[in-house]
Amino acid sequence: MDRAQKEKVVEELGCIFESSGVVVVSNYEGLTVAEMQDLRAQMRDAGGSVRVAKNRLARLALEGTPAAGIADLLTGMTVLSYSEDSVAAAKAADAYARKNDKFVILGGAMGGNILDQDGVKAVAKMPSWEELIALIAGCIGAPASNIAEVIGAPASMIAGVLSSIEEKAEAA
Repeated sequence: MDRAQKEKVVEELGCIFESSGVVVVSNYEGLTVAEMQDLRAQMRDAGGSVRVAKNRLARLALEGTPAAGIADLLTGMTVLSYSEDSVAAAKAADAYARKNDKFVILGGAMGGNILDQDGVKAVAKMPSWEELIALIAGCIGAPASNIAEVIGAPASMIAGVLSSIEEKAEAA
């Protein structure tokens, strides 16, 4: 790899560190090519991406970014999982790590917040953007359905009372 190619890789990695909602650093030592392709496919399905880069180049790209604190994690055979969504890459990486013992999450970054292994797992448990929107829409819709229920309730109560009066009158 010549100097121009290295500069291009550093620039690409810098863009990844700047624009990603979350970056997860993992050790992938021992993964087969098929397992790595499976990881890439799962990450793509979740809305994220996977990038393997030389640790030295990744450390250069980290300089001056909010995620600069993860430079210490870049030792050995590391892979970067990232996504614009703040939880997608963490969810996919955590799910893959649970299925494959050779894939070990080392930590990551969420904006300027540096995450350890437990931090990445906590982010993975958070709801995604789509889940949050659905939750908010449900909360907005709930009061309307409650109002309709309350408005409809007196009429049903009156109908119930009239029905019981009618039954008493027929019995007498």
